Amino acid sequence: MNQTLVDMLVSMRAPTILVVGDVILDVYERGVIERISPEAPAQVLEVTEEERFLGGAANVAANVASLGGNARLVGLVGRDEGAKILRELLKKKGIPNSGLVTDMSRPTTMKTRFMAMRQQMLRVDRERRDDADDHTSARLLAMIEKQIAVCDGIIVSDYGKGALTRSVLAGIMSLAQKAGKMVIVDPKGRDYTKYAGATLITPNRKEAALAVGVDIRGESDYHKAAEALFRITKAKNVLITRGDEGMTVFHKGGRSTHLPAEALEVFDVTGAGDTVIAALGVILFSGHSLEDAAKIANAAAAIEVGHLGVRAVTKDEVVARLAPVYDGVAKTMTKKEAVKFAGKLKSQGKTVVFTNGCFDIIHAGHVEYLARAKSLGDALVVGLNTDNSVRKLKGAGRPVTGQDDRARVLSALSCVDAVVLFSEETPLNLIKEVKPDILVKGGDYTRNTVVGADVVESNGGRVQIIPLVEGKSTTGIISEIKKRHKAG
Repeated sequence: MNQTLVDMLVSMRAPTILVVGDVILDVYERGVIERISPEAPAQVLEVTEEERFLGGAANVAANVASLGGNARLVGLVGRDEGAKILRELLKKKGIPNSGLVTDMSRPTTMKTRFMAMRQQMLRVDRERRDDADDHTSARLLAMIEKQIAVCDGIIVSDYGKGALTRSVLAGIMSLAQKAGKMVIVDPKGRDYTKYAGATLITPNRKEAALAVGVDIRGESDYHKAAEALFRITKAKNVLITRGDEGMTVFHKGGRSTHLPAEALEVFDVTGAGDTVIAALGVILFSGHSLEDAAKIANAAAAIEVGHLGVRAVTKDEVVARLAPVYDGVAKTMTKKEAVKFAGKLKSQGKTVVFTNGCFDIIHAGHVEYLARAKSLGDALVVGLNTDNSVRKLKGAGRPVTGQDDRARVLSALSCVDAVVLFSEETPLNLIKEVKPDILVKGGDYTRNTVVGADVVESNGGRVQIIPLVEGKSTTGIISEIKKRHKAG
């Protein structure tokens, strides 16, 4: 199934998508805190780095572009430095900035986050949340009407900053209906009647509960909320994002599809909703089903929340994420992800098997060895030497195949459930943290020469030596290639 999604992403045509909504400039002031102010009992942040990102509807457009679509953007800005920075950032992303309408009466919406040690200490907002006036709304609608004919669909990104007035939303729905275009809405606030006519509406759990007055606690509450949203918005479909529970797609008539969350570790949910709605738009507007769009959006969201701060997720990242998976989770993992992965399996009473190696030029001997290792338990975790550590072990000229390619090939094997790169010469630290039940090595080792054997056994596990397949080795393959090259 995931290979089908990968093929879809790689071969799909690039849809042109009109993103309309509240554009935001996200600023991150990063630094260190080492002292308290002598003026007041407050920490002093010494800023060492400032980063600026596209936020709100502008971040949706950035995600559309990075996921393979052609993005057009319509939104409000002020006549200020923030607007200049936004225009430059859009230009760098290859997104036209001509759709930005200037409103002299309001500032460009800007959110500044002060960060220390990966933690947000304070956020400062510069904005106006009241609705744009009738004249400005008319200018926004004129800009939308000018671009809608060349677009495959529309994404409405509502952050409640005043651009999406009732008249603008009604105009979008009317123009879309006349042009036969789908509209996806990322909503805000309590009153969802203003989104009447949307093709798809995508609230999160908190937003859905607020809009329909249902305290969402269990599965039945999600269905009640979806039914109410159908009545209020007349939407064709509803997708509710559920945080660490994933997301659920609801269709009129009661049919639903739930997708569990893919992220093993969450650093920052900022911008995750933008990524989801952009991915939905790119796939849906290129002619594919909502279910496929949701699966790809779910994978994209997992990538987004795994990073600190707002960033646009790329199509290549999603393709890599959707590459071979185990139980819905991407096989190539960080050490932290692998530790959590193994811990979860062990809590379910499953047996975790671990082995490691360079696996440079993977051959039939490797495949048989790994298959036998997997047969000893429920899941096989493979520690893979990075290129630098292979070079230290094997010498100049190795590895023949880079670490990313080696990890990808290992992940494609059904007997391998997780691949973790490690840069040390031995996997001892990785073994200590993963805590496997069974540690496997090849027949060229003995119990006394297996790194980590004492660690595994002290945890109640065991070491298993598996005979190597005779005549199958990377060194032999390289020698044979050299021999034939000289002979030729």
